[in-house]
Amino acid sequence: MKRIGLIVNPVAGMGGSVGLKGTDGDMYKKALEMNAKPITSERTKEFLSYIKNIENITFFTAPDKMGENYLREFNIKFKVVGFIGGEVSAEDTKKIAKDMVKKIDLLVFVGGDGTARDIYDAVGLKKPVVAVPSGVKMFSSVFAVNPRAAAEMVDSFIKGTDLKEEEVLDIDEDAFRNNKLNATLYGYLNVPYVKRLLQSGKEASRTDKHTMEDKEGIARHIIEEMDDEILYLFGPGTTTKAITDKLKLSKTLLGVDAVFKRKLVGKDLNEEEILKLLKKYNKVKIVITPIGGNGFIFGRGNKQFTFDVIRRIGKENIIVVGTETKLRNLNCLRIDTGSLEVDKTLQGYIKVVTGYREKMMMEVRC
Repeated sequence: MKRIGLIVNPVAGMGGSVGLKGTDGDMYKKALEMNAKPITSERTKEFLSYIKNIENITFFTAPDKMGENYLREFNIKFKVVGFIGGEVSAEDTKKIAKDMVKKIDLLVFVGGDGTARDIYDAVGLKKPVVAVPSGVKMFSSVFAVNPRAAAEMVDSFIKGTDLKEEEVLDIDEDAFRNNKLNATLYGYLNVPYVKRLLQSGKEASRTDKHTMEDKEGIARHIIEEMDDEILYLFGPGTTTKAITDKLKLSKTLLGVDAVFKRKLVGKDLNEEEILKLLKKYNKVKIVITPIGGNGFIFGRGNKQFTFDVIRRIGKENIIVVGTETKLRNLNCLRIDTGSLEVDKTLQGYIKVVTGYREKMMMEVRC
């Protein structure tokens, strides 16, 4: 029998669909004011439903909505560790994690980069962890590629797989909301090492001459093919921003902006604003670039593109752009929209614009 801890951050990821880019501190209250819906519930349930060796596990869990409720729903035996009040805070996560360390063999947490930092502060390298992705950004390499992969990592741990130290990145959310990505190494956590199940850490954007020339070529290619009857939704990133820069439009580097007839008609959009545009415009395309290092095109850092938005737009209206240098370091493109049904519709091969009139095929995996 393995003793496994479970801690769920109930507010993680809530800021994504409403465009807040995170819920650290009191930002989750603003997310609630904007009618954001919790997402950790479905992510936790998906994770638990895919564990194969559940009969070989004794669970220790945080109380109530931080873990207990889900195990009770699945009729899984567990022991509750610690206490929480009405509002959950980072301090609750840290305190419960510290209390669990002496009782468990492995700690599973559901959250984003902020939760990963809290777990590092409390646990460090004392116990291995499995990180179920449920935040907005999730640039740290401790995370599984999706909840199903996290469940498989637990099964691998039970079978005795090796451990490896992976990075926890500290993202400045205030800077992130102001179009600046300040990421620093916060520390390391031990994880069961199954490479195909773990996402890679985010790579910094390259500024060498060859990369900049490729971005210029991508911009020329996309602009040359733009149709005045189509609304274009440009996702985050320096590659998509190179396109709007060439159009002399002021794009938010880390947000979603809308362009129609080469004019900006929406800036730093959230899901609700995108859905309103879909009702107004008959033809819509998404222009997106993969995150350097881990290859995610949906599900990391651009949660405004919810599975509902993607379902309505369709795979045939998604344009992926990326420099050859970035793509060479990826073995595939990744998606984790929160809907397995939608993820499966995006699987397969897709053309990626890599330069002026240059494309290459990349596999999309969920």
